[in-house]
Amino acid sequence: MVFKRLLGSLGVGGPTVDTVLAPGAARPGAVLSGEVRLRGGTADFDIEHIALELVARVEAEHAEGESEGMVAFGRFLVGGGFRLAEGEERAVPFGVALPWETPVTELYGQGLGIVLGVRTELSVAGARDKGDLDQLTVAPLPAQEAILEALGQLGFGFRSADLEYGRIGGTGQRLPFYQEIELVPAPRYAHQVNEIELTFLAHPGGLEIVLEADKRGGFLSEGHDALTRFTVGHHDVRDWTAEADGWIRQLIDHRAAYGSHASYGHHDPHGHHGHHGHEEYRHDGHHSGPGIGTAVAAGAAGLAVGVVGGMVAAEVVDEIGDFFEGDDEGGDEGGDESEE
Repeated sequence: MVFKRLLGSLGVGGPTVDTVLAPGAARPGAVLSGEVRLRGGTADFDIEHIALELVARVEAEHAEGESEGMVAFGRFLVGGGFRLAEGEERAVPFGVALPWETPVTELYGQGLGIVLGVRTELSVAGARDKGDLDQLTVAPLPAQEAILEALGQLGFGFRSADLEYGRIGGTGQRLPFYQEIELVPAPRYAHQVNEIELTFLAHPGGLEIVLEADKRGGFLSEGHDALTRFTVGHHDVRDWTAEADGWIRQLIDHRAAYGSHASYGHHDPHGHHGHHGHEEYRHDGHHSGPGIGTAVAAGAAGLAVGVVGGMVAAEVVDEIGDFFEGDDEGGDEGGDESEE
């Protein structure tokens, strides 16, 4: 095992740390397990605490344009309060629950270009060092996968995915960002919309599915977003293809009749878990278009074939590689700093 040396505040000769995540993809709301492996330095050290921090590369829109940065969205204390002897090796196992809204980074084993990481923080003698960063892979929940599969069967293709800083009004969103999955419309809808954007907001009771049509024409060209929301349970048994087709039809119908809906713009800070049907509302903050994207080629047979048969753009691979080879300097932007 090659241990990653902690430098900076702990100095050369301090403890080294390597965090090993359990093999395979994690899932939103499930337990992420693994162990933090420590090796003692050139003297005895008191390990005050070991913390894990979940981080994501997120895009933000502001007055000067768009930018991206690292956002922390979860923090867990997993050990500490012991002395690590000179040269001693010790493994600290952990199991922490991922937030339900943790973004999905892969579909059918194909990466979507979403960058998530687990950063390990070691506190020794009053000094803290965030010295180990590991890539986090997250697969969709069964209901998320069923809905994406249904959209693929309907002829929708995958275009890209990104993380947007901000909140969607009228939902139960808890994280400071949300994931957008951009879809190429099925041929039958290609004359009505350029793209559909899909957001999953999971919670213990199920999923909120937020669909957005593109901003082409009419009021939409002025920057307004036509959104609809639907909710399902994690274990619902439905004809997902028919269900998804109905959602798309409602989205397009309401987009066409955008100006006639007095309820548009409604904001409910508490959200409506368990509400079935649809509701129109708008973003609570700025909306921006696709970012680093993934350029996964959409196959003619739909979303599933498109993702499996696609290629991740080289620049995305480079960016992920740079990130996990130590290009993680700079402060976090917001995030959940609570320690559990």
